[in-house]
Amino acid sequence: MGPADLPEHELARTRSFTRRGGRMPQRHRRAFAEHGSTYVLDVPRQGVGTTVVPGSTLDLPSVFGRVAPVVVEIGSGSGDAIVYAAQQSPERDFVALEVWRPGLAQTIAQAVHAGVRNVRLVEADAAQALPELFGPESISELWTFFPDPWPKSKHHKRRLVTPEFADKVSKVLAPQGVWRLATDWADYAWQMRDVIEGCPGLLNPYAGRLAWPGDEDRDPEGGRGGFAPRFDGRVETRFETKGLQVDRFVRDVEARRA
Repeated sequence: MGPADLPEHELARTRSFTRRGGRMPQRHRRAFAEHGSTYVLDVPRQGVGTTVVPGSTLDLPSVFGRVAPVVVEIGSGSGDAIVYAAQQSPERDFVALEVWRPGLAQTIAQAVHAGVRNVRLVEADAAQALPELFGPESISELWTFFPDPWPKSKHHKRRLVTPEFADKVSKVLAPQGVWRLATDWADYAWQMRDVIEGCPGLLNPYAGRLAWPGDEDRDPEGGRGGFAPRFDGRVETRFETKGLQVDRFVRDVEARRA
């Protein structure tokens, strides 16, 4: 399917990701083939891409066989954070939204190796799928760690964290629900903070605290901070390691349902 074959709504939507394929080792192919039906949720789609049919709300109690707090991770990558969290918190259920199929395969392999069953994966564009898959006030925590920074100014419109997306998040978070974010790109961290503080449905519990070097370059009134302490449940991934190796600060941002 090429661009000419895509529906009009597919062409019009600006995506926050580039769809990546990539070669998979045989062990990951085998994990996908043998365990994909257990871990990967088959959701209704429009066409063959990552767009979910509107109104395809997940029946999470049926999916997991219980009623429990739900944590959703956007861009779960190879599954390091979500599989670790599922091991540490068996009383909670976890759903990963990811468009990188090799990453989904690696997550399945990790989950099988760890023996965790409270994880499910969805191959979907989170910006479009989040409010379709999850009903109002259904998510206790949402994680967005190291989303694609789209560093060039002309590509900033592709960034996931926007006022429009924040409004969607505020609706699916449960009362007292938390949205946790992290990035090693300074201007994206400031954007995340500003988006959260500008969203009527969200609160920044760390507003005005933990100013970082360089913040004063963005804010005329000086470094006003607004960043959270590092979330203990966020394991260090290769994305964070790469950023630290080139001396970039990693900033955590936290939003709570207003």
